[in-house]
Amino acid sequence: MVRDPLSGDDPPDLQSVLDALDDADCRTIIRHLDEPMTATEVSEECDIPMSTTYRKLDLLTEASLLVEGTEIRPDGHHATRYEVDFEAVTIGVTEQRDLDVSIDRPSHSADERLASLWGEVRKET
Repeated sequence: MVRDPLSGDDPPDLQSVLDALDDADCRTIIRHLDEPMTATEVSEECDIPMSTTYRKLDLLTEASLLVEGTEIRPDGHHATRYEVDFEAVTIGVTEQRDLDVSIDRPSHSADERLASLWGEVRKET
């Protein structure tokens, strides 16, 4: 499941955020993603097997903690790059005494939003 990169208003699923943040490998990936990286780069940087890396990247993306972008290459072999897409995660209690999660996101430039949108279009085709 991929989040709409342009909406920014979709509330994240509380359980998926908690599951991702509770996972040691996911936290390691977040710590090392100081710039956009491919899955291979994440695997090497974090010393996590590739199969595990893909599962953890999916978990983090589903929780809307990472965003996928597409690196356009002249040879046509485009690469997916992952980037941390939050500045803070806040868990609070609603008036109904339910837990609620909100994610503060960095602002994105028009170029970044276009690149993200292009990545979504490529996945759909």
